[in-house]
Amino acid sequence: MIGNGQKETPHIKPNGVEIAETILLPGDPLRAKFIAETYLENAQQFNSVRNMFGFTGTYKGKKVSVMGTGMGMPSMSLYSWELIHVFGVKNLIRIGTCGAIQDHMNLYDLVFAMGASTDSRYVHQYNLPGEFANIASFELLEKAKKAADQKGFPVHVGNVLTSDIFYNADPTAIEKWKKMGILCVEMETAGLYMNASYAGVNALTILTVSDHIIRNEQTTPEERQQAFTNMMEVALELA
Repeated sequence: MIGNGQKETPHIKPNGVEIAETILLPGDPLRAKFIAETYLENAQQFNSVRNMFGFTGTYKGKKVSVMGTGMGMPSMSLYSWELIHVFGVKNLIRIGTCGAIQDHMNLYDLVFAMGASTDSRYVHQYNLPGEFANIASFELLEKAKKAADQKGFPVHVGNVLTSDIFYNADPTAIEKWKKMGILCVEMETAGLYMNASYAGVNALTILTVSDHIIRNEQTTPEERQQAFTNMMEVALELA
């Protein structure tokens, strides 16, 4: 547990509530609220700036926080950077939704992002002399896979695409990524993994298939907010 004191940023103002070393990061702030109300004991709200709700409580006796991050790499990268560098968070677990692009995948399947390919230029700030591979913390990935196996949840582990583009003008893009073995498309993981790698902390993304892009299958907004409990339960076991 981190003693935050009077630390705050323009985007996170804990008002004396501590932020745990392990935090779950759903994109939707209402999903953060749902997790706090459903799973955490003695939950206290530590953020409401811009309605990006954050809470800290206990799960099976261990301190854990949960906070929304918004959509896209800029939003995820901003919040995760502040959580790491200002508030001392060590384990960051994104729990979100994705659009599957492989034929063997189905709605509600879990995806653990072992790697995150991207069409973003976020990595250019590091001035690296080559290409950077965005990968998860093996420690968190191993624990998550064991937890999912024990619960009998269907899981796919592999490479995902973090894209800046939701409505793509190039109709051939998805097929090209599919041929490279990409499991699904989402919009945040690569930024989280880069921030974590640069800071030397742990990060993992756990996703639920909310859409199948190739088969044009979807879940409802209500299901996205509250029904994706399998990934929540796996993520909480990592606290």
